[in-house]
Amino acid sequence: MYDYTPTEKKHILWAVSFGTIVGIFPINMLYVQCGARLAFFSAGLLSAMTTAFTPWAASQSMWFLVALRFLQGVAYSADFAAIGIIISKWAPLDETAVFIATLTSFTAISSIITNGVSGVICESHLGWRWSFYLHAAACLIVFLTWGLVYKNDPSLHKSVSAKELGKIQKNKSDAHMKDSMQIPYRKIFTSPVVITVWLCAFTELSTLILIATYAPIYFRNVLKFDIKMIGFYLGLILAIHLPFRFVCALLSDKTRCISEMSKIHIFNTLSVGFVGISFIAFGQIPHEHNLSAVICLGVLECFTSFSSGGFYKCGTLHARQFSSIVISAIQFTKCIALFSGPALVAFFVTDESNQTQWSHVFMTLAGFTFFANILSYIYFTDQPAEWTEEKNPVKYSKNGDIIKI
Repeated sequence: MYDYTPTEKKHILWAVSFGTIVGIFPINMLYVQCGARLAFFSAGLLSAMTTAFTPWAASQSMWFLVALRFLQGVAYSADFAAIGIIISKWAPLDETAVFIATLTSFTAISSIITNGVSGVICESHLGWRWSFYLHAAACLIVFLTWGLVYKNDPSLHKSVSAKELGKIQKNKSDAHMKDSMQIPYRKIFTSPVVITVWLCAFTELSTLILIATYAPIYFRNVLKFDIKMIGFYLGLILAIHLPFRFVCALLSDKTRCISEMSKIHIFNTLSVGFVGISFIAFGQIPHEHNLSAVICLGVLECFTSFSSGGFYKCGTLHARQFSSIVISAIQFTKCIALFSGPALVAFFVTDESNQTQWSHVFMTLAGFTFFANILSYIYFTDQPAEWTEEKNPVKYSKNGDIIKI
């Protein structure tokens, strides 16, 4: 085992974020040129290789490990783009939220599996190194399966029936299905709707990352929980959050008594605005009522479950065939949140047992969530952007070739 200093741990953790930031744009170009099948498969191979070589890198030097973690970040940058493309290509418009909720839950599900499996392996005669080797092998198997099963176009998949294809393509334009347009990067990156989607995502992800990073410290030093109970309560909150996420997605897709736009506003307010309210309340609960703080944090996590029917759904419905660009940029905001969260804590918190200092962090983040939520009422829409449609009408020959008219 290796005993790293706090500064070295920071470098090791932040290397993944830097790798993700650097990799987002090149990886997106790979998706555009080669499609999701090859691009995501390549990212999976890189992830498997870097995971397998992690024990060796750690034995060489800390900087070898940092370099490998950077490459893992590059591989990780492919995830959200894959989510966007799968939703755009394979999700029926009336099942968008369910697809989003399922695909974006990968972090929580993988954490549960990885932590449990790693604990068993590390305590066995195999030792901690085999945790990396077995995870690398599992990664390779999963991505080989992806390469064999996935097709870039559902119309070319032999397992997709005509009925299923009709459901997938229902209410989608020809431009959306054929995906023949050049990507209008400037219009996407200057769209008020898209920018507001990213701001909502950034504020919500900042909250989640702050909780994931600092909840154990806050529970121990402010709420005075026993160390053994901290893991139990945080695990319980996560266990409640995951199934609730799918319930929220079903409500978003299957509720017919109100308009799509109203649902987007309601779900976004719950996942962004109410998260801010919960965060303020959480920061005011004294340690004498620490169980109330656990309940409040659980409610906050449940509110985030509504995001699949809020800003995620708005971005997907608005950008249509270009939703992979919008969603992959959400991963960029997540990386920024990995830096901004600790920076906010470093600015306000000098004494980790001082609840007032922590409350300043919570209220600052809450202020950003309120601002983002207000903007969503101004800019959000459930309609496709004008830049998702061909300017000139097109028709297609029987073999799929585009004929301009």
